[in-house]
Amino acid sequence: MNFQFTQTDFFVLRPAILLCLFGCGILITDFFIEARQKFFNALTALIGRGFTGYALWQQQSYLKANGLPELVGLSGAITIDGFGIFFNWIFLIATALAIIISTRYLEIEQEHHGEYYALLLFAQTGMVFLATATELVTLFIGLELMALSFYVMVGFLRGDKRSNEAAVKYLLLGAFSSGMLVYGFSIFYGIANSTKLADIAQAISSRDPKDPMVFLALATTAVGLLFKIAAAPFHMWAPDAYEGAPTTITAYLSVASKAASFAFLLRIFQSPLASVRPTWEPLLGAVALLTMTLGNLAAISQTNIKRLLAYSSISHAGYILLGLVSGNQTGLKGIAVYILVYTFMNFGAFTMVVAMRNQKIIGDDIDDMAGLMVKRPAYAVLMLIFLLSLAGIPPTAGFLGKYYIFLSLIQTQHYYLAVFAVLYVAVAAYYYFRIVKVMFASEAVERGEISDSAGIRVALAVSAVFTLLIGVYPEPFLEMAQRSLFASLR
Repeated sequence: MNFQFTQTDFFVLRPAILLCLFGCGILITDFFIEARQKFFNALTALIGRGFTGYALWQQQSYLKANGLPELVGLSGAITIDGFGIFFNWIFLIATALAIIISTRYLEIEQEHHGEYYALLLFAQTGMVFLATATELVTLFIGLELMALSFYVMVGFLRGDKRSNEAAVKYLLLGAFSSGMLVYGFSIFYGIANSTKLADIAQAISSRDPKDPMVFLALATTAVGLLFKIAAAPFHMWAPDAYEGAPTTITAYLSVASKAASFAFLLRIFQSPLASVRPTWEPLLGAVALLTMTLGNLAAISQTNIKRLLAYSSISHAGYILLGLVSGNQTGLKGIAVYILVYTFMNFGAFTMVVAMRNQKIIGDDIDDMAGLMVKRPAYAVLMLIFLLSLAGIPPTAGFLGKYYIFLSLIQTQHYYLAVFAVLYVAVAAYYYFRIVKVMFASEAVERGEISDSAGIRVALAVSAVFTLLIGVYPEPFLEMAQRSLFASLR
């Protein structure tokens, strides 16, 4: 079979190509940069954001100008559509925020190396394929490129035993989940004699929904995907990885990796497995309920903010899964909105933890924020905004995401799931307000100055503005979610 690389193929791959070029460029130029000039690596990575963003804008404009719902490249392996563009903008924003908060943090940790920024770009390259690929091999390559980058970044603090231990655990469990995923993919290939999602969907729809081979493919693929989004009972890697990783990577891992993994999961469940929804809907409903239960209850007893936010992240994965369980237009719109707002509110919360780190104190215990309202009231107010949004309290954006998830459950008569989801909002509010109480009501502790770099201030400002803006003026964001996710996964 002859394959010819066309101009269309180059056009659909342009964002990924640019990311790889800038990543490799950083690795090369890092050899010629002195230690005190390492910030040039961050600047190069940000310039790469600009070029990648322009390439995404070109793709979006091309579809709109020509009235096309999608553009297919690489013989059907890559599809540029509203779904992929929506998620790629999220990856772009999250990576840019991770870059600008990292310079000061890495200087404090004395681990300011160029490969850090290159790994961020390589991880985003994998995410690009997870959002746009419509073929199993391409999806798996994207997943492993992202995962391998994160395995290294989680253990980036080479002198920190927690970081090393977290990386090893993440690697071993990640390899197990990848093995399960590949096994499921091999069964899909056996059923359809093709690796393209459209062909697999057609083959499965022609079979009995209770076919044991279809169920085996569903079960093994689901295990691999549920691990990637840290859904229970496959969540055990998340608390250790979040706590041990550099806090800047924890922030990036918690939002970008989760968004990419959900993009992957949606592609699989809404295309090849759409015809067997009666089989997987109750299973995902049970997983979502278990995920919310374990995530919220485990978070109550945490004294480390990174572990608390890790369990919080697990519970949020359960809420997003509920949108897929409901499966109607409102649920899909809720997923898109939830992932968008989660990016800003969770990144903002972790950026505050990054700001607490200085030469004297690690800053990731709840008590380290004692009396923050007295010493740095602006930072305390910003953290309050992020925590209110994570808890789903209006008028923050977090309320909007939960509202559409709850509404979709009621519309599809999943009343028991809606009741539990609402009850767990109260549980979440309890452990989030533990942090609020420490910041506003506890006596201030003696500690060094906050890492008040320009990058951290910009990241906090952007996160806070969008956390409030989406909650107060949601119409354009709801329209974007409706157009991107529902239209592409119909």
